[in-house]
Amino acid sequence: MPDVFVNYRTGDEESAATMIARELSRRFGAERIFFASNSIELGHRFPVELVRAVEECEALLAVIGPRWTEVQGADGRPAFEAEQDWTRREIQTALDRGVLVIPVLVGKATRIDRAVLPDDLRELADCQYRRFDHRNAESDLTALGDALARLLPDLGAVDRDVRAARDRAEAKSREKSAQDAGHARMRTRDVEQRVRGGIGNLNGDLSGTFVNEPQGPVNTGRGHQYNAPHFEGDNTGVHFTAGDNSGTVHQRFERESRRSDDGR
Repeated sequence: MPDVFVNYRTGDEESAATMIARELSRRFGAERIFFASNSIELGHRFPVELVRAVEECEALLAVIGPRWTEVQGADGRPAFEAEQDWTRREIQTALDRGVLVIPVLVGKATRIDRAVLPDDLRELADCQYRRFDHRNAESDLTALGDALARLLPDLGAVDRDVRAARDRAEAKSREKSAQDAGHARMRTRDVEQRVRGGIGNLNGDLSGTFVNEPQGPVNTGRGHQYNAPHFEGDNTGVHFTAGDNSGTVHQRFERESRRSDDGR
């Protein structure tokens, strides 16, 4: 069952109607967009198919160009005045059913004057419309598709553009997560290398300090460093070393030879 019926008049902006139908089919699926030249199978009776489609659709787009009221029928009169004119019948059926009818004014087309329309089509002049310009085709088609997706929930549920945008957002999120994980691994590796090297940083941001296998007195805080005394000596004397960061004191204590009374 088609959701959207694309109505147009032969001789007036068929190219615009084709572009609209093609874009909507791409975005929502061809089975949801009825366009007579594409949707009616070979050999099928077009009067039956047209009536069925317009009776089942949720919205009808009436594509109206500058010549919509000027195209003449076989009798030389404006085509829309004939009761059997298919463009008129499709719009009339949709209006009678209460279907959402959206005039799409192409190019320099202006809103149709109620006074020139037959009684059963005058409501068309009151319907809020959209504009389509070949020079702004991409943005105008996007805006039309967005409006239909919002107005018809079943159509919005199969919107391929929305799905593609969601997939891109999810891919971007996964990529960012992978980058963050990579940066975390690099920081961890950096910390490990610092640990193996001796003095480093536990948090990766200089907020903590660690010492690996110190070989001597180390001060990791604020203030003086006080070192324990260190004694060295041999048979000739003793060396004493002590101090803090402000200086070091070295003293030597020598052992004097004393001769004993017995000559030792």
